[in-house]
Amino acid sequence: MTAQEIRQAFLEFFKEKQHHIVPSAPIVVKNDPTLMFTNAGMNQFKDLFLGEAPIKYPRVVDTQRCLRVSGKHNDLEEVGIDTYHHTMFEMLGNWSFGDYFKKDAIDWSWGLLTEVYKIPKEKLYVTYFEGDEKEGLAKDQEAYDLWKQYVDESHILPGNKKDNFWEMGDTGPCGPCSEIHVDCRTYEEKASVDGATLVNADHPQVIEIWNNVFMQFNRLKDGSLQSLPAKHVDTGMGFERLVRVLQEKSSNYDTDVFQPMIQFIAEKSGVKYGVDEKTDIAMRVMADHIRAISFVIADGQLPSNNKAGYVIRRILRRAVRYAYTFLNFKEPFLNQLVPLLAEQFKGVFDELISQQDFVQKVVLEEEVSFLRTLSTGIQRFEKYQASNNLVEGNFAFELSDTFGFPIDLTELMAREKGWIVDLAGYEQALKKQKDDSRAATAIDTGDWITVNTDDQSEFVGYDDLEIETEILKYRKVKAKGKEQYQIVLRQTPFYAESGGQVGDTGRLEDHSRQFWVDITDTKKENGLTVHFADILPDNLEGKFWAVVDEDKRVLTEDNHSATHLLHAALKQVLGKHVNQKGSLVNADYLRFDFSHFAKVTDEELAQIEVIVNKKIRQNIKLKEQRNVPYQDAIESGVTALFGEKYGDFVRMITFDDHFSKELCGGTHVKATGQIGSFKIISESAVAAGVRRIEAITADKAEQYFLDQRKELGHLKALLNGSKDLSASVQALLDENAKLKKEIEKSTLERVNTLKHEIVHHVRGINGVNLIAKHIDLQSADAVKNLAFSLKDMIDNLFLVFTTEIDGKPGITVMLSDDLVKKGMNASNIVRELGKEIQGGGGGQPFYATAGGKNSAGLKAVLEKAEGFIIL
Repeated sequence: MTAQEIRQAFLEFFKEKQHHIVPSAPIVVKNDPTLMFTNAGMNQFKDLFLGEAPIKYPRVVDTQRCLRVSGKHNDLEEVGIDTYHHTMFEMLGNWSFGDYFKKDAIDWSWGLLTEVYKIPKEKLYVTYFEGDEKEGLAKDQEAYDLWKQYVDESHILPGNKKDNFWEMGDTGPCGPCSEIHVDCRTYEEKASVDGATLVNADHPQVIEIWNNVFMQFNRLKDGSLQSLPAKHVDTGMGFERLVRVLQEKSSNYDTDVFQPMIQFIAEKSGVKYGVDEKTDIAMRVMADHIRAISFVIADGQLPSNNKAGYVIRRILRRAVRYAYTFLNFKEPFLNQLVPLLAEQFKGVFDELISQQDFVQKVVLEEEVSFLRTLSTGIQRFEKYQASNNLVEGNFAFELSDTFGFPIDLTELMAREKGWIVDLAGYEQALKKQKDDSRAATAIDTGDWITVNTDDQSEFVGYDDLEIETEILKYRKVKAKGKEQYQIVLRQTPFYAESGGQVGDTGRLEDHSRQFWVDITDTKKENGLTVHFADILPDNLEGKFWAVVDEDKRVLTEDNHSATHLLHAALKQVLGKHVNQKGSLVNADYLRFDFSHFAKVTDEELAQIEVIVNKKIRQNIKLKEQRNVPYQDAIESGVTALFGEKYGDFVRMITFDDHFSKELCGGTHVKATGQIGSFKIISESAVAAGVRRIEAITADKAEQYFLDQRKELGHLKALLNGSKDLSASVQALLDENAKLKKEIEKSTLERVNTLKHEIVHHVRGINGVNLIAKHIDLQSADAVKNLAFSLKDMIDNLFLVFTTEIDGKPGITVMLSDDLVKKGMNASNIVRELGKEIQGGGGGQPFYATAGGKNSAGLKAVLEKAEGFIIL
């Protein structure tokens, strides 16, 4: 079976078991502060496990793209080295939300593997949770008894908490699990060593392919386990490993999932795969990493220097380093794999093929930038002077942290010079950075404390800005030394930060309206609306008025609706390739990032402004449609954003059916006239292929125009009320240019005069012609020209000028080439002389300058000059 057929067989099998096929969630997590990336298939269903969202489909099946390169699940350093770890991987999963449990999960997993995929039963081993006395958890007897119906008892193995009790993190949904392992060894190897002894022993040919997790607990902050509202099944089968087993390969990388890319790399590098382990690893790293890089970018996360952006930049640079070091790719190459990858996932994850050009150009720009950095780092290493043939750990860490060098590359370069690297020092520096980073981002989150029970919280903020409500639960959170409380309300008018729109602020008033707490922010967590407050109300169980700050909400809506108009105008002016890549809308301004590979010209910006302001003046009424079937919305021509996870029903925001129609969960003006006016204040580059426009609306735009009018009036007054400002300013510029030419002419004449005067003040000292003189010139360029002119006229010249330009003391040192060869250095001399004027400077061995703040020291500079002559 091909990889495509294997994937499809899995989905069809569970579809026949009444499972609803759902699409993969984006690989970049946006509404869960505990995660940067989707690292398991269950992430998108976390709120269902916790009972914080309604269950639409009790049975679900999917293939989820996952990324494991940070946090608890971190496989990065094994990727490419072994045969079965990956950065991005597909997780095939079937799910039950309060529906079937262990019996059906075990029955179907065994049936699929042995009857559909026809894996020989004798190759399979299964595990069950043996219990944990410290946790007070009993052996999973039920799972053991169920497996006995299908599997010989010698192939049913107990597993400890580490292997057979699945937890997503330190807190959250968890439960016992039952793994399925497959023994891919040869007949002779199996006869020699019992496969049961190799399960969960990191044997490369005895591997886990499927895990049935029986979710029934929630791990609390204090480590205790709380039963979930309902029991669920969460299964995950590693797609790449499954393909390897069914295609009877000894490595995931030998399957048709990776071989097309590996063979392409081999062809372009001129290096055959399967001959040398070092080059094989490099090809595997590249083939693996381009998958993670491409899908993360397609899902909306660009490479950057912080958080998720830094993680993907690190993966990209790791791939480039391997290509550079082991396959001799000195020019950008990784980007050439993107079209091959996009075609491979066509019909599976179409996000990539629809953004192929954009993703490829972003990868190309990152490669160009990093190859430049890598070259700089190599030059820095070549200049390094090792003491006692030892490369200091701090220097090795600097190469890694600043220039992207892995420690093994530093060791390789060191060995070529006969040096060794202080690995202990490197590890210490690395640990310090990690500890500092962990401390800076540490968040201490308490458990939820229930006040009033309810299934879920309801957002009513599209229609109301003030409602009567109750507190459902709260918890204490501590970050960066500050304590806050997070509160969940039964109903809330507060919009939670999402889609670029900031969260609402306001007040939570007691029922008497005499006392209140300020709501300082509102965010989403796994679909839950969480309100932030510095303190809690005295009586948590009473009724409250939730009141949104209306002024801030209205201004934010002005900017949000303006981004929709801007998006449509950009497509109209620049082309249909324009797509939103990020946004920020608050009460003060809007920021809109979009795909485009050239600077937006002033003429284009003006045209965009005209279009947006025309739509504002037309006072187009908002057309809001809620609970629209997703497919109906797409077929209507709506703009959907890449990297967003849309449900089966969506909300459509339309301003003129033929202009702006987008899927959006944010709040908006009732009609475009409320926006008032729209003004672009900046346009810039954000990353490769991504531009950014910042703009203002409403009262901020009004104030901008008033300020501009005031500035214009002031300018007119300076120009004596001129009616033609452009002509008046041009006249001033022309006059200024004329005066500058006259000054330059006068200065040149002054330099020529001084040059002939100074020649007569040369002092000969042991063959050196010394000039040490204070020069009355008010231009640094003029002083430089004078110094170079004298150098051309006088042999063996040692020149020291002191100056005072605009009240600031300065020093110029010039040396003839002969004196430089004898060991004199202008840069060193000027630094020493600069101390006399409380300043410093530098330059080249033959010419250097310094500035300072103590003019009284200029006399001492001239007096000390002679002392620098090398006799």
